Amino acid sequence: MKRKVNAVWSGDGANGTGFLSTQSGGINNLPYSFKSRFKNDDGTLGTNPEELIAAALAGCFNMKLSFVLNDAGFSPETLETDAVLAFEEGVVTKIALSLKAKVADIAPEKFEALANEAKDNCPISGVLNCTITLEANLE
Repeated sequence: MKRKVNAVWSGDGANGTGFLSTQSGGINNLPYSFKSRFKNDDGTLGTNPEELIAAALAGCFNMKLSFVLNDAGFSPETLETDAVLAFEEGVVTKIALSLKAKVADIAPEKFEALANEAKDNCPISGVLNCTITLEANLE
């Protein structure tokens, strides 16, 4: 599989603006800028690369965990993961995953082991050079 993303930037670093679009059309001319990256904690001005990395990890982790659970004989009803990325002094240092899951007939210890297996082995985790933590909760 190959996927294409288009990023367009106009202007200098501090005052310029850009737009991101994906081959699928799921993201189409999504704005990003220095302000949306560093001066807009509520996200109303657009996205930033770090937010997209966190989203990619959360989505990949949920999909991987679904397959790991299936392989172990379980079928998840829902997997909901929040990802909080820490960007410190120009470096992504940590992503904390917080999972709420509904999975019938699974022991908490088994669930935690399978969730950690998915965290450690999802394709996006493998390309990230930061600490990834997981808090996994069964509902």
